[in-house]
Amino acid sequence: MTGTPPVSQTPDTALSAALAARRPSGRAADENRAVTIELGFARHAEGSALIRVGGTEVLCTASLEDRVPPFLRNKGQGWITAEYGMLPRATHTRGNREAAKGKQSGRTQEIQRLIGRALRACVDLKKLGERTITIDCDVLNADGGTRCASITGAWVALAIALKKANLSKALTAQVAAVSCGLTKAGPVLDLDYVEDSSAQADTNFVLTSKGGIVEIQGTAEESPFEEAEFFELLRLAKIGTGTLFTMQNAALDQHNG
Repeated sequence: MTGTPPVSQTPDTALSAALAARRPSGRAADENRAVTIELGFARHAEGSALIRVGGTEVLCTASLEDRVPPFLRNKGQGWITAEYGMLPRATHTRGNREAAKGKQSGRTQEIQRLIGRALRACVDLKKLGERTITIDCDVLNADGGTRCASITGAWVALAIALKKANLSKALTAQVAAVSCGLTKAGPVLDLDYVEDSSAQADTNFVLTSKGGIVEIQGTAEESPFEEAEFFELLRLAKIGTGTLFTMQNAALDQHNG
């Protein structure tokens, strides 16, 4: 297998022993799962990144075509769209392929629209010209946070594809995503499946490296959460995406080097 060796990092944060004992993973409240980003995994795609976030693994590819959807023809701008899917055994029990059922689930449609919105927010579509970039995110193993890992890995694949086509100037922002939640251990960063399945509130933050907010998804499972709790989750998300931005840049630097 060819490609750039993976960049890896286990975040170095101050560990609270009392809190760590209450999180199933033993992580501190503000600690990401271990992250690796391997480039060039899909050798035929214009850009590709295999991202691993704890036990979640997503293969992200970016494909560039010199055409646009009918609604954008002769308008002098491009388009970015995304598709998302999970392998049948990405989870604990086998799930049926959606292609076999003849339709996508509502969850799949919602996630791929989120990925597309997140990436369009970081590209000047006029500078892209009349081209379409299709992002494919295929979940190989799921352990919580698959949509966030997809966005984070897809941005890297997109950046590589744009550079390969001499269109790097179209990239206007750096984007990453992370989940946060209210659990029995309190507000925590980067939920794995065990935490996500029992969280009192679950949020997904899509942020830029300059502090911009692209999208926030948040749901209370049992009772409404307070404004102060929301801002604590946002604070944690900024810490988490800060780590992810560093990982994205390290992967690209290694690729360019």
